[in-house]
Amino acid sequence: MNIARLDNATPQLPLWADRDTSDNWVVRESRRARRLTVRVFHSGRVEVVVPPRTSHGAVEKFVERHRVWIERKRSEAQREAKVPESFPPDRIDLPACGESWLVHLAGGTGRIRIKASEGLLSISGEVTDTRYLRAALRRWLIHRAADVLGGGLAECASQNDFQYQRVVIRRQRTRWGSCSTRGTISLNCCLLFQRPEVLRYLLIHELSHTRHMNHSRRFWDCVASYCPEYEHLDRELLGGWRRVPAWVFGET
Repeated sequence: MNIARLDNATPQLPLWADRDTSDNWVVRESRRARRLTVRVFHSGRVEVVVPPRTSHGAVEKFVERHRVWIERKRSEAQREAKVPESFPPDRIDLPACGESWLVHLAGGTGRIRIKASEGLLSISGEVTDTRYLRAALRRWLIHRAADVLGGGLAECASQNDFQYQRVVIRRQRTRWGSCSTRGTISLNCCLLFQRPEVLRYLLIHELSHTRHMNHSRRFWDCVASYCPEYEHLDRELLGGWRRVPAWVFGET
């Protein structure tokens, strides 16, 4: 089975209004976007997604129209914020596959390299540069996800008589997974931080799209036939972003 690994680090621009010119307010142009949308992440970060060639003025007007909602969501995020995490982490837990990796900074010079063996991530190279260290850990996470999620999807499909063409592993902020009309299933590497039951539900969800490319009653009946507790697991997955370490998206 063909497995692709993609790190979706889409270029982003700061908002143009003076009061919004912080790292927590960004605009992202998307070729797929047909209208302006805004999302407030659990960290308080605000991302405005716009179609290509959207004017500065249009973005500012859009933000002002939704200013009250945005600020309310930011306040909620700040009240529920987790204790700041130290970086680099001492340990990386991956509940989806029951793994726990100790992080050891071996040091040295040159390009950062990660050697994974028996629950230990030994990181050598210029580890004092946190930007490159984060990037290296993200690459390792995507490669680990390709093995775990790719293998899990193949097994789940085989056990339940589903067919798909290929799987792509991504690092995304807003989507846990997707399925194209050509049978390509995309999975978010952050699924590794969820419980095994939640991961299985998401796999069933995307595989069910190979039979029903919508969220119709027939689709949900298909999901329920393989995962009767899907409603509870779907709600848990909605809050699953809080279980993703901050270093995965550079918010440490």
